[in-house]
Amino acid sequence: MELLSPAGNMEKLETALHFGADAVYLSGKKFGLRAAADNFDGEELAAAVKYAHALGRKVYVTMNIFAHETDFDGMEEYIRYIAGIGADAVIVSDLGILSLVRKCAPDLAVHVSTQANVTNSRTARFYADLGVKRIVLARELSLDAIKKIRDALSDEVELEAFVHGAMCISYSGRCLMSDYMTGRHANRGECAQSCRWEYAVAEKTRGEYMPVEEDGRGTYIFNSKDLNMIEHIPSLAAAGIYSLKIEGRVKSAYYVGSVTNAYRRAIDLFESGKEYVLGSAVTDCLIKTSHRRFTTGFYFGDTDRQCYETAKPKCDYDFCAVVTQTHADGVSVEMRGRFKKGDTLEILSSGGSDGKTLTVRFMCDKDGMEVADAKTVQQVLFLKTALPLSKGDMLRKKHA
Repeated sequence: MELLSPAGNMEKLETALHFGADAVYLSGKKFGLRAAADNFDGEELAAAVKYAHALGRKVYVTMNIFAHETDFDGMEEYIRYIAGIGADAVIVSDLGILSLVRKCAPDLAVHVSTQANVTNSRTARFYADLGVKRIVLARELSLDAIKKIRDALSDEVELEAFVHGAMCISYSGRCLMSDYMTGRHANRGECAQSCRWEYAVAEKTRGEYMPVEEDGRGTYIFNSKDLNMIEHIPSLAAAGIYSLKIEGRVKSAYYVGSVTNAYRRAIDLFESGKEYVLGSAVTDCLIKTSHRRFTTGFYFGDTDRQCYETAKPKCDYDFCAVVTQTHADGVSVEMRGRFKKGDTLEILSSGGSDGKTLTVRFMCDKDGMEVADAKTVQQVLFLKTALPLSKGDMLRKKHA
């Protein structure tokens, strides 16, 4: 199975690959559905593909907007550029864009986006007949429905599905709420996440405002829980899903690292043939980064998908530092969140030190001056530790 992680910028791409992603999906400055992400200009796209390929990993470029006439200006040149730098596939939802990719870069693999709402085997075969390599399934499908789609396709066509992250209130992401309320077009990459806002009802005739309250905090009736399928990877595999996709191109590098690390370890356990029993070190990794309450979405026909009490994600841990260099007696780190001498930090690592802790006994700046309180963002510090760490590993601290 492929583990596919989000890459909103180069730092997140490097983080995803460090923690075990087989592939990343990202966007250029145009044509993608996450305008709020940093995204990649032309040179950065080329550098991203080169970096990933050097590690034997893949890069998929999103072009999954619903295109208007003006969106096609310059698109042919962009497609040829994507193919020329060696991107492994483009992700599309619009049939006009798909046809243009076929015309401009016939050898470039095409993945059909979840925005295309593939919910049945006939639609899947239609796209397969157009030569697509992969179908990213609509999120509204049960595992039983996915199995029927898999059985209707040839082995050459892969299935991909989201397994973790934020869920959209609207049908596979097709939404007009943001456009109507803010003028920001969700289907062209500018979603304001209006579904996360607090709502009330109003009496029709008199217009009387009536807040819908739950425990005095208001209600968030359109706000979905976060998807979490880490316990069910064997079931996803049995349904015929090849690529497991993590949501989160606008989330932090720490989020990308934490979630990728957990799913990498889970997939490796599943593929080892051993009994699929996940330890708390793996499952707890998912609650040590920003998250809402979890759901298994539509996979088992569940209906409990809404999170009524708050729209705010929660997290009991702070991201403190990322390892930038290793030394014989410790590591250099770049500070991301405040920590002090005497604090106990937990390690997020792609190696054997994952989940272990280190107590800050000594740290100093690059000039050798001892530091008792790390409170300057991006300051480079040296920490003494005997634990084996790698560049890209992260340190976090539980809230007091």
